Amino acid sequence: MACAARLRRLNEAASITVFEKGPDFSFSNCGLPYFIGGEFEDRNGLLIIKEPVLRSRFNLDLRSMTEITSIDRANKKVSFRKLVTGETGEMAYDQLVISTGASPIVPPLPGLPHPRILTLRNMVDMDRIVNTVHEGAKAVVVGGGFVGLEVAEALTHRKCLVEIVEMCDQVMMPLDPEMANPLHHELRNHGVALHLKTACKGFRAVGEKLTVDLGAGLITDVDFVILAIGVRPDTAIAQAAGLQLSPRGYLVVDEHMRTSDPAVYAVGDAIQTHDVVLDAPTVLPLAGPAARQGRTAAENICGRATAFRGVQGTAILRLFGMVACCTGANCKTLARAGKPHAFVHLHPLNHVAFMPGKAPLHMKLVYDPTDGRVLGAQIVTAGQGADSRINAVAMAIQGRMTVYDLEQAELAYAPPFSGPKDPVNMAGMLAAGVLRGDQAMTSWDRISPADFVLDVRSPQEATVGPILKGHPVNIPVEQLRSRLAELPRDKPINVTCAVGVRAYLAVRILLQNGFTQVFNITGGHTSMLMDLGMPMPGQRAPQPAGEHAPASVHACCGTAAGACGGAPGCH
Repeated sequence: MACAARLRRLNEAASITVFEKGPDFSFSNCGLPYFIGGEFEDRNGLLIIKEPVLRSRFNLDLRSMTEITSIDRANKKVSFRKLVTGETGEMAYDQLVISTGASPIVPPLPGLPHPRILTLRNMVDMDRIVNTVHEGAKAVVVGGGFVGLEVAEALTHRKCLVEIVEMCDQVMMPLDPEMANPLHHELRNHGVALHLKTACKGFRAVGEKLTVDLGAGLITDVDFVILAIGVRPDTAIAQAAGLQLSPRGYLVVDEHMRTSDPAVYAVGDAIQTHDVVLDAPTVLPLAGPAARQGRTAAENICGRATAFRGVQGTAILRLFGMVACCTGANCKTLARAGKPHAFVHLHPLNHVAFMPGKAPLHMKLVYDPTDGRVLGAQIVTAGQGADSRINAVAMAIQGRMTVYDLEQAELAYAPPFSGPKDPVNMAGMLAAGVLRGDQAMTSWDRISPADFVLDVRSPQEATVGPILKGHPVNIPVEQLRSRLAELPRDKPINVTCAVGVRAYLAVRILLQNGFTQVFNITGGHTSMLMDLGMPMPGQRAPQPAGEHAPASVHACCGTAAGACGGAPGCH
């Protein structure tokens, strides 16, 4: 509909016909899980623009419940069938736009299809799920991507017992593993059972219930299953028409959204697009890029040589009390592509410490070590402010900016919203300092049991939150200058603290006192917890029934309240 609306704004005289196989023309796919979860009650609120308004405001010929059955490119016409009456017909076109989207993958597993094994694509699917859900129902969600996690949260809000089955070793694959670990704890803390590295082998009906076969075990007494394991493009008609498809079956388009036929355009989830970070073909089924692609196609149809820049995967997820977001490439993807990359972890507060609502933003910035170009970022937090920071980095990626640009960026500041140095500035400063040689950086995944680790936190912090990797020695940073003789000069010294700030000071002290093999372990103790998959500072571990929650901890450093002397000392 973005394409049709833009066409009308640019050309009042054009004849614009929109065919839709379903009953609804313009609805929010992304809002479906939130309706299922009962977060709003007006179903019609999902209709972005209602059909009568589309007709009157944009003068569109709208044909719902009508399926395109073939495309005759030689004669420039399409054949259609009305699903309600079975009536068929043809319509000529000058320019054709294909926006058939993608369908949820339903694998050929034993037990499929089944009326209580469902998928979520449109409002009809949503209604089917809503009518199936009841308090106390046991539900299995297959797939731990965006849709699977949002549906799992929605079903939990509806007081269902939810289990997620995910074949990979983490949920939300756009995140690197250590950044996804806090989400695993958040799910478990809300009663969601998580089966990672587990493939669903099939289903079996047992009376009114389902049994889910996991190969090594069974989930029994299941009331319904939601399949959320990904999508595949709906391009069968395009393939039959001889349009070029990618090896994975997506329509191949140029930067103007033209297919291999100059009179046929394609947009949305059915197309292959371009990854601006990897400079390679990709697919990205997200609403924002699809809307911009529709606009791009419309402008080219109307004679404007507008180009679609490509995609970088900017996305955000709310999961119970946490927010996770990302943009650009992660380290896993860059490693597979053989692209040079480096990263830093940091855990700045979302705004100044004296304002209520403070929470750390657990950030990962990925950059090119050869020139400092920003390649990606990931943020996980239990507070506010992740969206604005990830959007700032997304714009930096669009502009091919560097970490030096991030450290110099002028960003809005007032105490309720940020600090004089915004977290985006801090990320840029940290990475730029590494490139300038102010400090060398390492990470917890590179620390072996025999490695020397200098812990510069207070003794209380070191006791309450011990270092669990390497061979740690505790010397508080305030005592370091007077205790240099206790440190080895013939082996690397890996320095850590709570979040990396005091470790940076310690690194500078050591380097300027003749130590040459000194490394800051990026992100400090907090990143160690993430790397090990342990609960984050301020995040409780799942407790067996009847156990008490652990004592309160500082949100910024993870030590018991009072042990580190207060928030300023944590950093």
